[in-house]
Amino acid sequence: MRRLAVALFVLALSLAAHAAQAGIVVTVNKSAQELTVEVDGVTQYRWPVSTARWGYNTPNGTYRPQRLERQWYSRKYDWSPMPYSIFFAGGYAIHGSNEISRLGRPASHGCIRLHPKNAAVLFDLVKRNPGATRIDIVGGRPDAAPEKSPRRTGPQVEFRPRKRVMHEERIVRRRAVPAEESFEEIFLEPPRYRSRRAVQWDDF
Repeated sequence: MRRLAVALFVLALSLAAHAAQAGIVVTVNKSAQELTVEVDGVTQYRWPVSTARWGYNTPNGTYRPQRLERQWYSRKYDWSPMPYSIFFAGGYAIHGSNEISRLGRPASHGCIRLHPKNAAVLFDLVKRNPGATRIDIVGGRPDAAPEKSPRRTGPQVEFRPRKRVMHEERIVRRRAVPAEESFEEIFLEPPRYRSRRAVQWDDF
């Protein structure tokens, strides 16, 4: 009986250790704009993401979590909020984003964006066992062309350009007047000066 109890205790410890060291594999497929979470080889989650848009890059490769920040702000991009950040290569991170409408297509500066609720789930999962977490980034760059604005499907409105009415400006040209005709000749009499008598010394 005692041996059975010891065997059960050892088995429980091994199971607990195995659970604590459960392997977590986070796979980011840039071609599909999708993130998959596997725990012990079993797929647990599958979420849409946004990787780098046209002109930027999300690096491919295999990484390990470097640090975790529950609340973070991007000092490089106008202090944009990055909740539940899992940094894996320098400034690159998996984090939540408020731009939910863009999830499923490239939109970031290089990070991997998630819905904030999904980012919180992944953050708590990785935080419990960061040493057993692996991050794989695969797939080609989906930025073959810049994103175009959607076309409107409403009724077509024909715009007719207005006729431009040119107003003629009448330019009145005056006859050029020669310089010699532009001034009236006025002859002035020379000024008359009162003659001064010679100054004599005996006048003082």
